[in-house]
Amino acid sequence: MDLQQEKNKRQLLNWYNLAFMAFATVWGFGNAVNGYVYFNGVQVIFSWILMFALYFIPYALMVGELGSTFQDAGGGVSSWIEGTMTAKLAYYAGWTYWVVHMPYIASKATGGLKALSWVVFQNSSFYDNMDIRLIQMVTLVVFLFFAWVASRGLNPLKTLATLAGSSMFVMGLLYIVMMIAAPAINPTAHYQTIDWSWNNLIPKFDLQYLTSLSILVFAVGGCEKISPYVNKMKNPAKEFPRGMIFLAVMVVFSAIMGTIALGMMFDVNDVNAHFDSYVANGAYWAFQRLGEYYHLGNTFVVIYALCNLIGQLSVLVISIDAPLRMLLDSEISREFVPHGLLKKNDKGAYVNGIWLIVAIVSPLIILPMFGIGNVTAVLRFLTQLNAVCMPLRYLWVFLAYIALKSQQHRYQSDYQFIKSQGLGKIAGYWCFLVTAACCMLGMFKGSPFEIGLNILTPIVLVGLGVILPKIAEKQKAANTL
Repeated sequence: MDLQQEKNKRQLLNWYNLAFMAFATVWGFGNAVNGYVYFNGVQVIFSWILMFALYFIPYALMVGELGSTFQDAGGGVSSWIEGTMTAKLAYYAGWTYWVVHMPYIASKATGGLKALSWVVFQNSSFYDNMDIRLIQMVTLVVFLFFAWVASRGLNPLKTLATLAGSSMFVMGLLYIVMMIAAPAINPTAHYQTIDWSWNNLIPKFDLQYLTSLSILVFAVGGCEKISPYVNKMKNPAKEFPRGMIFLAVMVVFSAIMGTIALGMMFDVNDVNAHFDSYVANGAYWAFQRLGEYYHLGNTFVVIYALCNLIGQLSVLVISIDAPLRMLLDSEISREFVPHGLLKKNDKGAYVNGIWLIVAIVSPLIILPMFGIGNVTAVLRFLTQLNAVCMPLRYLWVFLAYIALKSQQHRYQSDYQFIKSQGLGKIAGYWCFLVTAACCMLGMFKGSPFEIGLNILTPIVLVGLGVILPKIAEKQKAANTL
């Protein structure tokens, strides 16, 4: 074996390398908090286990087979759709993957202001008691400023985002360890007693439960980002499923232990009575109370808020810049978008694309103040809207897998999730239907005004992607005359 072969062998990933990479991508402390708040405390444990067993594991393994089959394609989901279906559908996949980030961008601007208020005032009351119109207008100014930053090609924030994301990930794990250990460190403090009776652990499968499931789907999605690494493993057929199963075990463990830690800290009756406030402030209160248990005051919550502030605002810039580049750098998309969107400024930024983002996101920031009464409700609404919109991109993953299994004789893969064509298609349809059902049910949560925005937003966002190819087609026709 020569030196280059030896070097390449050393660079191959083991199953545990992939599992830890995916864990950092998929899971975050906020997922545990949202699960606890939305699903009546420790009852969420039952739902987490079901979600991972029946949805996340097959989803991750399908991604592995698609990534292995199209190992030389750099476009992710768009490349998979182009390889199994048509170029125009690949454009729609790329468009969907990009446009569902718009509510996410709006939530990052709002979340950044929330984090800043915790850094400065170290409590929830200042931000939560401000007039919603003032907060939303300040949020709009913050968003416009960072859109300008993105247009200047200033990307040092990518490093900050990575550091902030890593520190938030570590703090989430530390919270679990320190909260579980707290009764031994400070036995005189007040802790909640968790009711472990069977009746308390099984959720009530009512409309409120069903309309909240999109929160869990949103929490476990995104593992398609690891697909490029499937063929960088020593033995993909054996090690990829092993890595994904270990990933699921780690996430289930983190979800359950995080839920138990939160259950020791927060009375679920108080959570239900102040639902919006817990959605907006639950993670901050968790670290604030942890500091009290360890006699460190607000140390933990300030560190968490600082990490969150840096992370929210840097991810805001990245979410404006990176998905737009992915969409417009794609040769597939260039065929179907108007030429004006492809214009770059002297900094290399797609300036008209950024203006399009401004045109889409600004109403998502402004409209809530006309029908939502307070700022905590806005944060809760944006969480729900993200849970409705973001999973729409996963639908294309499952469509690509169904198409792959329908013509699997045409493709060669180092790894197959399911060898049987029929069972593979059933698995793809199952995940597609679960995702679509959860997104649609999630639309009907909140006030009539919020429900209206939940329904209209994805229709408008996806519909815009249908209009642009028609404009591009007219431009081409005019140029040929």
